[in-house]
Amino acid sequence: MRIAALFPGQGSHSVGMGVDIAAAFPPAGETYATADATLPGLRALIEQGPPEDLTLTANQQPALVAASVAAYRAWAAHTGLTPAFAAGHSLGEYSALVAAGALDLAEALRLTRQRGELMQAAVPVGVGAMSAIMGDPAVVQEVCASMTGTVQPANFNAPTQTVISGEKGAVEAAGAELKSRGLKAIALKVSAPFHCALMQPAQDGLTPALNAATFHVPAFPVYANVTAQPNTDAAALPNLLARQITGAVRWVETIHALHAAGTDVFIEFGPGTVLTGLVKRILPDARTLNVGTAAQVQDFVL
Repeated sequence: MRIAALFPGQGSHSVGMGVDIAAAFPPAGETYATADATLPGLRALIEQGPPEDLTLTANQQPALVAASVAAYRAWAAHTGLTPAFAAGHSLGEYSALVAAGALDLAEALRLTRQRGELMQAAVPVGVGAMSAIMGDPAVVQEVCASMTGTVQPANFNAPTQTVISGEKGAVEAAGAELKSRGLKAIALKVSAPFHCALMQPAQDGLTPALNAATFHVPAFPVYANVTAQPNTDAAALPNLLARQITGAVRWVETIHALHAAGTDVFIEFGPGTVLTGLVKRILPDARTLNVGTAAQVQDFVL
């Protein structure tokens, strides 16, 4: 049985996420204790909110890492199972690396706090935008390439769902052109235009911290967002994570690559079911499971 462990990105958070797991399973409780020791106040924010503070990018990113890793560690200890592979959507790549032992939890929390701060500061509020486009991704790429200004595919989430990101005017113009071609464009409520060239200041700002961080050889391959390929080279990780900030999340390719590698079941660890839904859109016959509550850990059956 080959398991692919999947870890969510921004937007999957909720106040109280993982609290029941932390109370029921010591490895999860220890994960939350480490989170609070590393970033004091983070645990209280996860447990009690308020939601608007938890949603802030600089808080949400490390909070989701803590919740996702807590769920994974509880599951691993309770079941004795180990994934064959792991992948994370954007921010979730950090959770995947922690799960694989390639990055220490405390270091991942510090990096994602800094990552969130830099991404939020990279573009003034109102300058950037993101839209979800429903339709052929080849058309999306063609239209983005034809636009004046910065607009590019940011997330290849599903076969007919591509998120575009960039300057507000360029994103709106691309959306209008795509609508004229029969595609659907939905403006997203986001705090910044992620995964596009406008995030270059964030990439430049985080690169020194990534280069100074300690990475280990992962216990199992972790698929990188920017390549959609498995990686077991610790030395490659700083560059892969830096490029991820301005590069597109190649999720469709990643799921197909995991399937081709022999994945039998995809398990999403942490709050929400976003990735499970995307996997089902990419591979309708795939077997998917979620581990985000104490009951889902306790009752887990393959």
